Amino acid sequence: MTDRSYYAPTGGLPPQTAIHTGRAVFTDAYAVIPKGVMSDIVTSFLPFWEKTRAWILARPLSGFAETFSQYIMEVLPGGGSDQPEPEADAEGVLFVVEGEVTVTLDGERHVLTPGGYAYLPPASGWTLKNESGAATRFHWVRKAYEFVEGLDAPDALFLNENDIAPTPMPDTNDAWATTRFVDPADLRHDMHVTIVTFEPGGLIPFEETHVMEHGLYVLEGKAVYKLNKDWVEVEAGDFMWLRAFCPQACYAGGPGRFRYLLYKDVNRHAKLAFR
Repeated sequence: MTDRSYYAPTGGLPPQTAIHTGRAVFTDAYAVIPKGVMSDIVTSFLPFWEKTRAWILARPLSGFAETFSQYIMEVLPGGGSDQPEPEADAEGVLFVVEGEVTVTLDGERHVLTPGGYAYLPPASGWTLKNESGAATRFHWVRKAYEFVEGLDAPDALFLNENDIAPTPMPDTNDAWATTRFVDPADLRHDMHVTIVTFEPGGLIPFEETHVMEHGLYVLEGKAVYKLNKDWVEVEAGDFMWLRAFCPQACYAGGPGRFRYLLYKDVNRHAKLAFR
């Protein structure tokens, strides 16, 4: 697959002549944050990050999705952080959609360009700088790592989507494929961040209903997505946020590919809080 594209927000504000009606919705089962919501006034600044702002798309909410946060980071030239992660038990995934960043870990520098992926283990002491001459934008998915006695934490990974062949889903004639950055059988990992691709006409042919929470950021194209009881139109730049057991399906009507960055929590027992 060639000619991949990655939508990135640029901020700004709608004109005073704009109407209020949009596609943003928050329900008990899911939320849709469309690209038009990602304006200047909803960004946040973060401690110890220089020349940086963030669109915070998801954070743990009791009774909703509870396992992860997801940001879109915008770092200007010369910006970044020498102490980016404030929580020692937090693991992270970075995925670059625009520009270039340099991540330093254990004294080794890793340059990430669009399609670039980094898995950063808990307490790894990574740092990040934008040493280029243009703004960079990337997703940052954070999760409290669930340690398991007898399993080591995963190793750091620095990869790029363009170097990984997507894995077609069985019996779909390559209309539905997943780009995986980690081995699904590696039980050290308690979350997966993948890229899902549908060719025009591709679909999820049943209502997935499962324990995994999701963050889905549309990188390219458009589709209609079944979320709980509703069919919702989504396009590049939109974010979908799903709690556990929210029914979901998809139809990619074209004319081009439909692709999204997908978070899910995996490979751990359900906690029995009341035993």
